[in-house]
Amino acid sequence: MSEESKLSSAQRNGVPENPRAVCNGCKRLYRDPKILPCLHTFCSDCIGQLEPFSVASRKGPGPGSGARAEALDADRAAAVTVLCPDCDSEVELPASGPGGLSTDHLALDQVFLRTLQTDGPLGCDLCGEGGAESRCDVCCVNLCGFCCQAHRRQKRTASHSVQRLEELRSGGRLRRPVLCSLHPGQELRLFCPACDLPVCLECAATLHRDHGCCPTRDVIGRHGGRIRELVAGGLRPRMERLRESLQKVDVSQEALQSRVDATAGAVRVFAAGYASAVETHCLSLLRRLEELRVQRRNQLHLQGAQLQQALLDVGGAVEFAERLLSCGSDAEILSAKGVTLRRLTGLAETGYDPHPANVAPDDGGGIRFMAGEPAGDVEGYPLVGVIHSKTLDLSKCTTEGEGLQRAVEGQQGHFTLVCRDSAGEQVERGGEHVLVSIVHKEAENCTLETTVDDNRDGSYRVTYTPGETGAYSVWVCVRAQHVKGSPFLLQVKRRLRRHGGTFHCCSFCSSGGAKEARCGCTGTMPGGFLGCGHSHRGHPGKPHWSCCGSTEERSECLPPSVLAAVSPRGHLRTCEL
Repeated sequence: MSEESKLSSAQRNGVPENPRAVCNGCKRLYRDPKILPCLHTFCSDCIGQLEPFSVASRKGPGPGSGARAEALDADRAAAVTVLCPDCDSEVELPASGPGGLSTDHLALDQVFLRTLQTDGPLGCDLCGEGGAESRCDVCCVNLCGFCCQAHRRQKRTASHSVQRLEELRSGGRLRRPVLCSLHPGQELRLFCPACDLPVCLECAATLHRDHGCCPTRDVIGRHGGRIRELVAGGLRPRMERLRESLQKVDVSQEALQSRVDATAGAVRVFAAGYASAVETHCLSLLRRLEELRVQRRNQLHLQGAQLQQALLDVGGAVEFAERLLSCGSDAEILSAKGVTLRRLTGLAETGYDPHPANVAPDDGGGIRFMAGEPAGDVEGYPLVGVIHSKTLDLSKCTTEGEGLQRAVEGQQGHFTLVCRDSAGEQVERGGEHVLVSIVHKEAENCTLETTVDDNRDGSYRVTYTPGETGAYSVWVCVRAQHVKGSPFLLQVKRRLRRHGGTFHCCSFCSSGGAKEARCGCTGTMPGGFLGCGHSHRGHPGKPHWSCCGSTEERSECLPPSVLAAVSPRGHLRTCEL
């Protein structure tokens, strides 16, 4: 019976599936199962079909002796690595191939158990006739009822543990004996410490005669204990930590997905709101454009009517005047001269001026859309895009500020340029090319450094610092053309010297009678006083500055050269009372 038919028969008979008896490579019952270094089991044929991942030569024999040493030396000949189909780990295969790997006897037990569940009752291993009912745990043989009684009556096997097959099947503890590969039929019941291998009785008597072989039950505690120690002491706690960490990762993934979903919802809400705001802004711009169209249309209507009326007035006056001059006699001309001149003069002086600056521009009223300019917030969303409807008219641009006509030497001066449209209104944006040049009208190579700051609202602040006094020419140009009034005349005056003394009546009073106190005036007092006093020689007769002697309280302090000429002895500033 084939293995596929066994599986289907097991399924038909209601036998529960046992995944531990099935190879993950071929999806069939294990055939010669081998354990990879990563502790995953596959059929030997399945391992042999894996593509080599890398091949590297090994150098030097390893320690050991006997069969085990020979096997190790053979394994060191070359290292072939493959990828485990279960965990994708890179594992090494011995030089002898998959046959050199350890056999997974647990997997064979599962296959054996599956076979029992599928094929029905076992035969007796002793008589080969009756159906097996029990199994000896020591001899690892299946016994019928008669052989089981005989097994218990013999002195050598009377103490063996015998259990019923039904109990072993229900508990999943039915195992096949592990037989020696060199001596078929011999079970591996001994252990060779030198070779670190389980052996049978014949192997212990021949190949491992001097290796001190002992029963497996005597060493299983030590070797199994090491495995239990690694599992219980290190790997199982680590497994718990890994499981907890994996649970945290799962929780984090769920939290991440929740956060992403919430953020996506917020983005959609934002996008919907932004789209609504953009649509509202678009409608507002279109309404503004329609208002400008109606406004400019009415302006053009009015302008056309004014031009039409002015044309009729001027045309009628010119026609009458030309007809009077060409057809009228001297008396007729002189008789109508007064009224004609008054009408012609009135039209020439006060009539509507048809200058192109007063006519609508050719670019559609200067209406244009500025996509990159901020438009403020609409429904809480910042938007861009505005409609400008004002065009620059150089003849209407103005300059404001005292710094355009007057400045003081060494002190910063400033003025403001305001760009306006043909209607005289300030334009709503900046960005114009403004050039300001301030040149001394008499001194050569004297040009002031200027700074032009764009206020982004159609106005520009110009600052400068004059270094010399005198007259300067100020050129203010926009788009390489002078604005109205340019060039301007700038007068830079000398900086006034501040008074450093006291404006007093005399040094005697302001100093409290100190004889050493001097004054900027030429007045002196008798009695050894160096300064001035009331009604004494040189007193100016009125309050004056102690630093320079000037009698004007709001005046400039005279320079030291003038003071020296007035009072060769100099002066001492008096103390303020």
